[in-house]
Amino acid sequence: MYRFLLTPRWWGINVFAVLAIPFCIFMGSWQLGRFEDRVATHQQQEDRSDRAKTAAARPVDSLLPVDKVTSGRQASARGHYDTGHQLLVPSRTLKDNHGERQGFYVLDLLRTDHGKALPVVRGWLPGDAGSKADTAKVPAPPKGEVTVTGALQASENQGTDGVQAGGGLPQGQLGMISAASLVNIVPYEVYDAWITLTDAQAPLRAVPPAAAEGSGLDLKAFQNLGYTGEWFVFAGFVVFMWFRLFRREAEAAKDAALGLLPDPEAAPDPEAGAGVEAGAGAGDGGEAEAGAGDSGEPGAGAGEGPGEGVDEAAGVGRG
Repeated sequence: MYRFLLTPRWWGINVFAVLAIPFCIFMGSWQLGRFEDRVATHQQQEDRSDRAKTAAARPVDSLLPVDKVTSGRQASARGHYDTGHQLLVPSRTLKDNHGERQGFYVLDLLRTDHGKALPVVRGWLPGDAGSKADTAKVPAPPKGEVTVTGALQASENQGTDGVQAGGGLPQGQLGMISAASLVNIVPYEVYDAWITLTDAQAPLRAVPPAAAEGSGLDLKAFQNLGYTGEWFVFAGFVVFMWFRLFRREAEAAKDAALGLLPDPEAAPDPEAGAGVEAGAGAGDGGEAEAGAGDSGEPGAGAGEGPGEGVDEAAGVGRG
């Protein structure tokens, strides 16, 4: 009854199922591992951030380049602020007791003793960076030589939340905090990093450090979790379809064996074929005999013809 499993069609189905199921399980396990790695990295980053808040600040040069380990570490730098290039970073949100509020960062460049400038986010203010009433609340940066301490952050990119990489901002505003965006604004070198001050000058509010890129539970992490479920569903779907096809073929074979359905693989009966041919031949013979009988009528006429000729000849002799 299960001879259909040996047909070429079912060989193809079986090979596909044997290969597809382990592949789907492997891909689902791999995606699950990616999600677990992101969760573990996120937890490690949170632990490092908690330790960094209480750890002693280190010179910014000793923490560069910024990576997942140094991101969020307390860094210090000494120099003086360039008061002629204060910049506002618009459309930045900050959470407080009333939820998320829209505002802007206040960014100044600290000219260090090494000659490079370090972008320093001195704090955040609610409001619109294009409103004179809101920008009038921004306090002036300290004058003279100062030492700043804050959480080290990597340069922003186009995928960072709140970044306006399209340009078109008015003078005095900056859409993305990075050395690449500052190189055409200031006439000196800029560190490929920035810090957010731990203690902000009133009425500014300190900006909390962001998690390092690729270390948080972002959309990509939940995409990995979603892909995990999809691959396992694909594996179950292959099993379901194979069983469904197998049951349908088995039922069809069983019905054919019971005579409920014609068996397409059954050979034709030679005796039945011979009987049909014999019947057809008999019918053809009857027609032939009938034809022979019909042909006798012209024969009889032909016989009558010669008899009449003899009689006529006899009459001529007597005369």
